[in-house]
Amino acid sequence: MRHKLVGLGGLQVGISALVLMGAAMLLGERWNSALAVGLALSLSSTAIVLQTLSEKGLTQTGGGRSAFSVLLTQDIAVIPILAFLPLLALEVTVRINADGSISRGGDHHGDDHHGTALSLVEGLPGWGVTLITISVVAAVVLAGIYLIRPLFRHIHTTRLREMYTALALLIVVGISFLMTLVGLSPALGAFLAGVVLANSEFRHELESDLEPFKGLLLGLFFITVGAGINYHQFFAAPLNLLGFALLVIIIKGLVLYGLGRLFRLRGRDQWLFTLGLAQAGEFGFVLVSFSRQQNAITGPLAETLFMVIALTMLITPLLFILYDLLSHRLQESQPDVQPEDINGDGPVIIAGIGRFGQIVDRLVQASGFKTVVLDHDMETIQLMRRFGYKGFLGDPTRPDILFAAGLRDARVLVAAMDDTKKITQLVRFARRERPDLHIIARAHDRAHVYELYKAGADDIVREMFDSALRAGRYVLENIGLTEYEAAEAERTFYDHDRQNAHELAQVWDPERQVRDNPEYIALARKLHRDLETALMSRSGGLDRNKRD
Repeated sequence: MRHKLVGLGGLQVGISALVLMGAAMLLGERWNSALAVGLALSLSSTAIVLQTLSEKGLTQTGGGRSAFSVLLTQDIAVIPILAFLPLLALEVTVRINADGSISRGGDHHGDDHHGTALSLVEGLPGWGVTLITISVVAAVVLAGIYLIRPLFRHIHTTRLREMYTALALLIVVGISFLMTLVGLSPALGAFLAGVVLANSEFRHELESDLEPFKGLLLGLFFITVGAGINYHQFFAAPLNLLGFALLVIIIKGLVLYGLGRLFRLRGRDQWLFTLGLAQAGEFGFVLVSFSRQQNAITGPLAETLFMVIALTMLITPLLFILYDLLSHRLQESQPDVQPEDINGDGPVIIAGIGRFGQIVDRLVQASGFKTVVLDHDMETIQLMRRFGYKGFLGDPTRPDILFAAGLRDARVLVAAMDDTKKITQLVRFARRERPDLHIIARAHDRAHVYELYKAGADDIVREMFDSALRAGRYVLENIGLTEYEAAEAERTFYDHDRQNAHELAQVWDPERQVRDNPEYIALARKLHRDLETALMSRSGGLDRNKRD
């Protein structure tokens, strides 16, 4: 993903920061404060977005991968941003106290030093703070390479698993404390510790040991976000704060949408990328706190930014709900395929060439029969052609594409797409146009089987049924049955299940859940008893044959 890390991620941080800086300047902020605001608000919430993508199963989509690459770039960008912020410090006043000591005025307060009186950067100029910060970060990285790995190897020889967890937590706490000595956030220290530990060859062992802490601490983080909201400030000016939060989301959303178009994201991926990253993030709290310590922004502005960041994070679930609504209504735009480009001269049409359709296509072609393969995914078609298989780009549910593929003369149609609704739609249309056509359909589950029976499919293949049935036969062969006995049990189960599916389809009601259909439940229990009887009688017959 390096081109997305450098290109997509780098452009998102840079452009968002500049546009938000311009908005802050229009609201009356000086350029250095406005730049600090733009940098803080340009980052998104890694914790919320990655957790949501994982829960919704969107991590491996085009939009999910692009969002992940941007989040990774943002997390890495925190380090140079923190090193740069001291250079944006506002003018400070220098006063001589009654005891003759010199103190520097400014807007930062003693309670912003993360609870410690120790500091390695107290009283240093901006360039000195930057130099110390970079040196400490470099020291942490070098220690991770040349010190921590040998230490883990030594612990590995002791074979004490709990030492992994103890040392990992000690490293996190130690690096976090070191960050506070240079005026940085413990959260940044924890991030650096994660980077260091992730580069260890023991990372998988550590990941399993630290997994129980992950959910607990992530939940604690979300609690602290809500608990940190200053409700008095919110109720004093709720419309202003909500307006600022929505302004941040809109500005970032426009930047993300433009970058998504530039990097050729389309449809659902485009909206997932745009809406998923439009909020400000947890590292924004870190940058605002550090900017306030370094006198880069004023105290009242920092309080407002804390509230705006928290509100954008609270609005994030609504953005994902909006994405769900759009994804259900959005029709993916597909390249038009000219009918003359399709040579529909094969007796078999295979609609969908994923992992299911590929096997069907290879078997039929290897047996000497021609096939016409259709799929709406350009990358899949191009990959097929690289391996010498011919396929055509087009939506199999479009009538013009189907007729161009030879629907009028085909003998067999295989509906093998991933989308269950499109499979049912294709089967229904093909049966209406060609009553004599033999239709073989891929089914996702038993309920989809019933839908396909009603749509007119001749043969229905459940995705996991045959492989699970073969696995069951292997079990029987290894717990005492002969290969012949196991094969007979498999065949009996297969025959009964096909017959049962036909009978259950007659009482299945698409308007009701299965658990709310007493006729379906009663018939299913009866058919299951019949299956057990058939298997036990065959097993008994086989045993008698063995005794004879």
